[in-house]
Amino acid sequence: MIFSMSRFPDPWISPDWPAPMAVKAVMTSRQAGVSEAPWDSMNLGDHVGDCATHVLTNRNHLARLLGRRPVFLRQVHGVRSLELKDGCPVGQEADACWSRDARVACTIMVADCLPVLLCDAAGQWVAAAHAGWRGLAGEQGRGVLEALLTDLTHAGCDVSNAMAWLGPCIGPQAFEVGAEVLAAFDDGSEAVRALFQAQGGGKFKADLAGLARWRLQALGLTRIHGNDGAPAWCTVSQAQIFFSHRRDSRLRGHTGRMAACIWLDA
Repeated sequence: MIFSMSRFPDPWISPDWPAPMAVKAVMTSRQAGVSEAPWDSMNLGDHVGDCATHVLTNRNHLARLLGRRPVFLRQVHGVRSLELKDGCPVGQEADACWSRDARVACTIMVADCLPVLLCDAAGQWVAAAHAGWRGLAGEQGRGVLEALLTDLTHAGCDVSNAMAWLGPCIGPQAFEVGAEVLAAFDDGSEAVRALFQAQGGGKFKADLAGLARWRLQALGLTRIHGNDGAPAWCTVSQAQIFFSHRRDSRLRGHTGRMAACIWLDA
């Protein structure tokens, strides 16, 4: 099952996972906003050429539905994470965030990259990460997920009972990459090699959600839900539901951004 019943617009996604009652989450789709083509209609990105008034209207609509402030980051495909608190500014440079403050929602924008939402079983903290391949790979095995879990641990958060939900992203049937992407992840194991299907000419089809799952498992997480690589999760192939940078930028020049949000409902 991809979605659960929700108070949010259809077909926004409410993650179907065993998070504690205090933890709430949602993933927007391209529906239920005011932006015009090619950003139609629930574009939340303020850096993709859309009318600023439309973006602000969409962001305010999201905030009303959440009942708290979604904190948007300036994502750069890096590994930095931030703790979010009430009053913290939007637009800080980071690719992951976490919070123990019920007044804000951790928010990650995507349009092919993988959103990863996390929480602990006790409902004491929530977190979100932007996992494109560069941020996921990082350097020398330390990517955005490793950095985020390290920061949570250093802040005194218990990550031993953490769980994760993987949202929609470019699927393994659509994500063609070069040898440099394989090299960024390749640890010599068959498990990693199995996530790259050779296409000839030095190209591969990569399983981005599978790579995130592998990295999370290496960090000790056993409860990983959501995207299993099936076509229904693919942002490229599900054009009526999801924005896709790879698909839409080639055809239309621009595309919008969706958001995955997670927060504590105190």
